[in-house]
Amino acid sequence: MNKLNHLAIIMDGNGRWAKSKGLIRTNGHKVGANVVEDITSYCRQKGIANLTLYAFSTENWKRPKSEVDFLMNLLEKFLIKKRENFVKNGIKFHTIGDLEPFNNSLKNEISNLKNLTANCDKLNLILAINYGARDEITRAVNNALQSGENISEKSISSHLDTSEFGDVDLLIRTGGEQRLSNFLLWQASYAELYFTPTLWPEFTSKELDEIISSYQKTHRKFGGL
Repeated sequence: MNKLNHLAIIMDGNGRWAKSKGLIRTNGHKVGANVVEDITSYCRQKGIANLTLYAFSTENWKRPKSEVDFLMNLLEKFLIKKRENFVKNGIKFHTIGDLEPFNNSLKNEISNLKNLTANCDKLNLILAINYGARDEITRAVNNALQSGENISEKSISSHLDTSEFGDVDLLIRTGGEQRLSNFLLWQASYAELYFTPTLWPEFTSKELDEIISSYQKTHRKFGGL
């Protein structure tokens, strides 16, 4: 049975879900945020060490300003609301990506939650925000060069945002699209990929359990036989 140490999810379909219900796109994001809590709780209970969620990409800045502002506000409210829950349940909060473009209020809340959960050890919840894999790899190579290291797979890996979490074992994308969208390209080189038509607001821990059960039965070759 395959061990699942690092699960990554592209949370896609919020806008389409809202449209299908005759709602504005932001309603989909709001419902999608509630699904995060259910999936995080499931992963903690199942003993999965690392859960990385693609929340906001470097390309998402191209969306209408009103939607971007809503997402930033929603994220800040989510972090404040979940403080007590994260500490109580041993969930350690991390981010990957470039935080510099965010406003000071959001950056402060991110920093506060990281500090509050620093000693939690039941689950690493990693939010990918203003994240793009190409940007991450570029930064990793530059940091390795600045450190005077020879460029190798090992040196690049050690400078990635996810260096402490290891490679991805299983990567899931909801919403029916079948692409990685610049998400964890290095770390997912040998990940098992699963694409579900379920839109993120309708994704449940029950479906996740079924996907993981299938993953555990997969023969992972890593280039071998």
